[in-house]
Amino acid sequence: MIALLAGAAMSFESPDLPDLPREFRGAWVATVANIDWPSRPGLGADAQKSELDALLHELAGLKFNAVVLQVRTSGDALYRSGREPSSWFLTGSQGDDIGWDPLARAVQVGHRLGLEVHAWFNPFRAGHPSQKGGYCEDHMSVARPDWVKRYGKYLWCDPGIPEVRTHALAVMTDVVQRYDIDGVHIDDYFYPYPEGGAAFPDGASYAAYVQGGGTLRKSDWRRENVDGFVETLYRSVKSVKPWVKVGISPFGIYRPNVPVGIEAGVDQYEELAADARKWLREGWCDYMAPQLYWRTDSTKQNFGRLLSWWRSENVKGRHLWPGLYTSLVGPETKKWSPDEVVRQLGLIRKGAQGSDPGEIHFSASSLKVSKLAEDLKKGPYASTAAVPETSWVKGQVPVRPRASAERHRVTWDVPEGTRFFEVWKRTDGAWTLVRIGSGPSEVWPAGCDALAVRAVSREGRTGPSTVVVRPKAG
Repeated sequence: MIALLAGAAMSFESPDLPDLPREFRGAWVATVANIDWPSRPGLGADAQKSELDALLHELAGLKFNAVVLQVRTSGDALYRSGREPSSWFLTGSQGDDIGWDPLARAVQVGHRLGLEVHAWFNPFRAGHPSQKGGYCEDHMSVARPDWVKRYGKYLWCDPGIPEVRTHALAVMTDVVQRYDIDGVHIDDYFYPYPEGGAAFPDGASYAAYVQGGGTLRKSDWRRENVDGFVETLYRSVKSVKPWVKVGISPFGIYRPNVPVGIEAGVDQYEELAADARKWLREGWCDYMAPQLYWRTDSTKQNFGRLLSWWRSENVKGRHLWPGLYTSLVGPETKKWSPDEVVRQLGLIRKGAQGSDPGEIHFSASSLKVSKLAEDLKKGPYASTAAVPETSWVKGQVPVRPRASAERHRVTWDVPEGTRFFEVWKRTDGAWTLVRIGSGPSEVWPAGCDALAVRAVSREGRTGPSTVVVRPKAG
């Protein structure tokens, strides 16, 4: 039964509130090399805040419901960390006090706007060539040079060193403990992509493994290191906050000729030590976002065939939300038209087969292309979608909010476990959505005679509605 509040004898039938479509609509916000935010290193705190707020508002305005914010690019931090130094891409001088907390602000503003916030970590990269300033004394390349190897233009932590894996896990679980995030996200950089035919210099750590009695060949040993890291990450996050989603974004082709006829310039299984198929089949993630960065009409790397293959491997029924190379749209690249992205969204929805669709766009700045934004707003993102429920994670359905009404505003409490509220208005007998967000109050919308409020849990479960009748004037 639906609670009815305000005017004395006023009552009506239970509201026929529509079920919102479920679709994960995410955007990667890359901070490395200042791709998406902030616009340059060393920007003042006020300007950094303004840019971040504007970006989040833009995504919400396009009816996105999630942001995947890069908070660790290379052994650094774009948040307040006691474990690693501030990022050069934020401060312009690695290790300087950032003066505010970008992740805390992203969570606060994002949740108010109805955006989930996922913290994106690069687990093993230690240095990026676009960093023009030096590394501070607290950075691992200086404090723990035994962990770090130069490979091509980059610095990398050696995943074969157990302390390296332990440190990366501690950094991520620390963020889970201290921030009200919705997800932990890791990208495709496990062992590095091959550079110039050179071998990754992990001979010493492999020798230590063999001397300790290990018998695996090097490529199998590398995969065991990464497999253990991924499994431990999933179990660690769930032990701290079960509702926090763990997402992985691997290279979009599992292996060359898988499925038959698919070509790839890299074998991630052998060269990156990434057995992403195993992680999905074992359920060591809540969502897999393979980077399907190819066209729908490609023959050698066909978007639709790859999407179908990944879905066929999803035996645990986890979320399968592919990454889209939306950055190829625009006058700078001249490679894709907005129609290509719209076609990919159509294939994602068509092939969902009873599960909730979703996707993540790389990257946020590409959505500023006006024609693409217009096509999304009037086409696939014309109406609001709710984040899909993570049904395999235990949690309670939120209880009905308790509300009160005044002439100008409705307020309600926040049931335990609530992430968002759906706020609906009734006008001329029809219910329409006002917003999804975290705020526990709403100014009476003009022209409506009632509001309905229902809570949405952190796992995506929707609770029962509370209906509030507008008080009569006088």
